[in-house]
Amino acid sequence: MADSSPGVTELFLEFSRRKLFEHYWPRLRACVEPLSAEQVWWRPNAASNSIANLILHLNGNVTQWLVASFNREDDKRDRPAEFAAESGLSSAQLLEKLGTTMSASAEVLARLTETALVAPYDIQGYHVSGLEAVYQVVEHFGLHYGQIAYISKSLTDRDHGFYRELSKTGRPD
Repeated sequence: MADSSPGVTELFLEFSRRKLFEHYWPRLRACVEPLSAEQVWWRPNAASNSIANLILHLNGNVTQWLVASFNREDDKRDRPAEFAAESGLSSAQLLEKLGTTMSASAEVLARLTETALVAPYDIQGYHVSGLEAVYQVVEHFGLHYGQIAYISKSLTDRDHGFYRELSKTGRPD
């Protein structure tokens, strides 16, 4: 009898998709949707990034590390511009831009194979495997989603309630 358990490749890709598309991305949208343009472009100081800068940065990162690399497209990213921007797009426009990229990345993650995960890629001057590229995107997205959630909570004085089910005991009810 053949073992029908998912292999490491399937488990890794399913976990990556779940983190990106069921946790980080919907929660990031929930943090940003109610914010005004002034709020998304607010910086606490010159050394810090606004929510808008972080969204532009995530868009560039996901495009470069997942979409362009696995589709073998030219890398057209302008990383410094992501941080230099000081105004422009509204929260809705920023989310639409990142949403388009997230849709493209979902298509990539849906078709990856073990062969693609062990293949070599040159991304942003780094020589990495496909697995490393996916892991970098998931980890990086989680880092900046956390920053966005913190800034959003600070600006609105509102708990997003993402872990409401854990509020009584620290475990799901």
